[in-house]
Amino acid sequence: MITAEYCRVMARYNRWQNENLYRAADRIGERPREADCGAFFGSIRATLSHLLWGDTIWMSRFDGGEAPSTPLAESPSFVTDWAVLSASRNAMDARIGRWAAGLGEDDMNARLVWHSGALGKLVNKPLGLCITHFFNHQTHHRGQVHAMLTAAGAKPGATDLFAMPDPA
Repeated sequence: MITAEYCRVMARYNRWQNENLYRAADRIGERPREADCGAFFGSIRATLSHLLWGDTIWMSRFDGGEAPSTPLAESPSFVTDWAVLSASRNAMDARIGRWAAGLGEDDMNARLVWHSGALGKLVNKPLGLCITHFFNHQTHHRGQVHAMLTAAGAKPGATDLFAMPDPA
């Protein structure tokens, strides 16, 4: 399905895109970040909070770290302070990068078993499928944030994967 190298590329892409969106969101200020834009989670900040919550829950499954104590329904208010959200995002992106760097090809064939609060049951899926979902979830919500930022007058940078700068 996917390779360990794909995971490393997507971890870099995730970090690059988050830096892009957070820079744009910094420039528009608090009021537009908190405005209800009619998106599923309402505002830019609430959507980014949900995305951090989602990354935290998935990484707890992938690397055994701590899961969020906030339930899914409260994920838009997982982190409400912009400075804390920005710092937490940076820390999460570093964590994702470290995790991806340690993945091997055999890991892609492993199974992941967890209790899904969203489904209310035990789930057993291929790790590669779960990782694919993880990166797709990020892209989906970043797309929503990009649209909200654009509507607020911000000009986020490039989003195309092939435009990502080569690693230093």
